[in-house]
Amino acid sequence: MNTPASTDKDLWVSWDEYNRLVERLALQVYESNWKFDMVLCLARGGVRPGDVISRIFDVPLAILSTSSYREEAGTKQGNLDIAKYMTMTKGPLAGKILLVDDLADSGVTLMKVSDHLKAHYPEVTEVRSAVLWVKGTSAYKPDYHLEDLPHNPWIHQPFEDYDGLRPHQLSAWMKKFEKN
Repeated sequence: MNTPASTDKDLWVSWDEYNRLVERLALQVYESNWKFDMVLCLARGGVRPGDVISRIFDVPLAILSTSSYREEAGTKQGNLDIAKYMTMTKGPLAGKILLVDDLADSGVTLMKVSDHLKAHYPEVTEVRSAVLWVKGTSAYKPDYHLEDLPHNPWIHQPFEDYDGLRPHQLSAWMKKFEKN
């Protein structure tokens, strides 16, 4: 399926573009020569890039759920909730941590999670952040990022198609992709 043309108001990202962005972000981290011990990705937006980066660097992956986009059908940021627990297979959270999310919108999530890690995880010695996009409204500048978006567009990521898809619709949905 074709991705619509992007404008100052809307940035449309295909699966191929998304995958190349994640790979470019991993390359940027690699070329910085910074060695880290673990990837901590923020669910949900940071899960895909965090997973790929943890695979490429062959380091453990931890997942921390945060939520702030609940107002106006998920388009307006509200208060930030940080999960009490994180998921990881190799713990505790310690050493140098690469904090991964998809974007820095206001920057509040990355700032508060960084502060949360410093306050609650004394074995963490350093935290650096990596995102694909930084919006002009962000008060936080991640250590690694690919694209600055001064016009603050809504980013239409390829997986947002699933936001409105429900299980009873799957059969009809999948027929769109069948070859005739």
